[in-house]
Amino acid sequence: MSELSVKHLLGIKYLNESDIQLIFETADHFKEVINRSIKKVPSLRDITIANIFFENSTRTKLSFELAEKRLSADVINFSASQSSVKKGETLIDTVNNILSMKVDMVVMRHPNPGAGIFLSKHVNASIVNAGDGAHEHPTQALLDSYSIREKLGDVAGKNVVIVGDILHSRVALSNIFALKLQGANVKVCGPKTLLPKHVESLGVKVETDLRKALNWCDVANMLRIQNERLDISYFPTTREYTQQYGVNKTLLNSLDKEIVIMHPGPINRGVEITSDVADSKQSIILNQVENGVAIRMAVIYLLAAKIK
Repeated sequence: MSELSVKHLLGIKYLNESDIQLIFETADHFKEVINRSIKKVPSLRDITIANIFFENSTRTKLSFELAEKRLSADVINFSASQSSVKKGETLIDTVNNILSMKVDMVVMRHPNPGAGIFLSKHVNASIVNAGDGAHEHPTQALLDSYSIREKLGDVAGKNVVIVGDILHSRVALSNIFALKLQGANVKVCGPKTLLPKHVESLGVKVETDLRKALNWCDVANMLRIQNERLDISYFPTTREYTQQYGVNKTLLNSLDKEIVIMHPGPINRGVEITSDVADSKQSIILNQVENGVAIRMAVIYLLAAKIK
């Protein structure tokens, strides 16, 4: 059996293309499993996984928990807001306390970039990064690429534009790494204030005109404006942002071709996309959610195979 080249999933930048293909092939198998009447497999009956979330999350946390339970793993959920972290306990102490309960794998979301990498050097468990600050969100990028592959047959050679708040987005960074690794052409589009200064050094092109970007692409991945990360004003008003960078049905219908619309969620309906776009046949947003469970099952299963 092929195996991953890594012991942890800390970021897409640590994977190679064959890792991604292996994850996708494994996800194909699990997708078939979760569409059966009995949706569980006993693959990880002897594995214990701790979900440690230091930041709020609904979809990612639920998706990981569902993936773990579908694989029959034992699951511990830990929310930092109701824990001793509030009393000043350090990250390593928190995790070591959890590991002393004989946990094999830790799925962690943390507000600080690099938290997963730091942890992987100090604890003896497999770490899955469920989002670290504005750094990376590897499983989201994997499920996004997997959804493109499912819809268009392949990722290689496809034109993908990522629209919106690139500056604060871990989804954008992980997606750029994943798409480039698989041979896609990538552009980013948004107000100059929301584009990182040297984003071109990642091998992507910049387009500030949304219509041009949409006419060029096969797939548009629409990002949410991350109001919780905006410490200063990056654009005049939300209404003005929507007028320049929001996608509505009229704009979509006026393009030269039919493009695929994606969104990592949660959607601010009426800001980055309108409801009629989110719910249209061009949107694969609900497929992304379903694929998220299969991809996370694949990642956990493949990492568990490396736990000795």
